Amino acid sequence: METPLQIAFKDTPGSRYLESQIRRRAERLDRLHPNLIGCRVVVDAPRGATGAGKPALRVAVEVEAPGQRMLVGKSQQAENELGKDPSAAMIRAFDAVHRQLEKHDDVQRGEVKRHDGAGETGRVLRLYPESNYGFIEVAGGSELYFTSNAVDGDAYGELEVGMMVEVTRATTEGPMGPQASVVRLLGRERTTR
Repeated sequence: METPLQIAFKDTPGSRYLESQIRRRAERLDRLHPNLIGCRVVVDAPRGATGAGKPALRVAVEVEAPGQRMLVGKSQQAENELGKDPSAAMIRAFDAVHRQLEKHDDVQRGEVKRHDGAGETGRVLRLYPESNYGFIEVAGGSELYFTSNAVDGDAYGELEVGMMVEVTRATTEGPMGPQASVVRLLGRERTTR
């Protein structure tokens, strides 16, 4: 990387273990994608994050690569998951950025194939912003699960129920059934039933 890795702990004490894991994952990402300009990782604990299932740790990985917008991978870990592995959220965030870089590399090489269902239009049916996922209704009334990482351009926060989007179906099912691998905003048009 052209600029040194930046790691910030916000509203949570620093962790040598987590910092060493972040450095290891950033080095791996740099080996796999040697043209990266820089990487910044922010680890924070949301205020008032007490109670089962509430996010106790959030990780955001921002990577700057030549010729494209800032790539961002975000993940969070609930308080009741922290005992298992405190680096799980960090791993998921780095994995999200890695997938975006691979997709960009595939496009550059001309190796992108359209999947069945690519370019379908759907309507945002339900959103769960506190958990970073939602559901989209597509033709035939079927529903597709999606996460904030699937939303193109880090625009998850702009989504509203009823908004029309373009979706690409994933080839595998997610934890909640059929899922979208990419969600693109078409505009702010709303439909009513």
